Amino acid sequence: MTVGLEPRGFTWVIARRLAVSERIGGYGFQHRRVRREEEIAWLQANGINAVLSLLDGNQNLAAYEKAGLLGANEALPELTVDGVKRVLKAMSRLLSKPDRVLLVHRDVIDDTLAGVLAGYLVHSGRIEEPIMATALIQEILKRPLGPEARAIIPLTAGA
Repeated sequence: MTVGLEPRGFTWVIARRLAVSERIGGYGFQHRRVRREEEIAWLQANGINAVLSLLDGNQNLAAYEKAGLLGANEALPELTVDGVKRVLKAMSRLLSKPDRVLLVHRDVIDDTLAGVLAGYLVHSGRIEEPIMATALIQEILKRPLGPEARAIIPLTAGA
């Protein structure tokens, strides 16, 4: 029996440890409270216990916490080295607990989010070469990374 509704664009980046999706409940005119509740139920049923939002505001944080998920926000309105380093530190902190399963989202899965994910693979030491992290994220997300995202990935090592 399936519980809830799978979030749009949901994909595992690191199996059963780090996932990505579009904003829970949709974004803009598409956002619906009922859809958000269904997607949160799906996340819980699939082992997600923490959500990191990269949106400008704290949308949905109260809903995550009410459902028993750890909710965190690190606004990343644009792709900058300092912003990405701040997000990588938050991801590392959240994933420092071995039982933590993290979902990271923005409104949509765009170059900024893809660049952060590739950067995390380098930053965490899971992949040494930025070009390999880029190739892997492109394969996982089934989309190419633009030049801004590609340029930021090498700068995340040791961030």
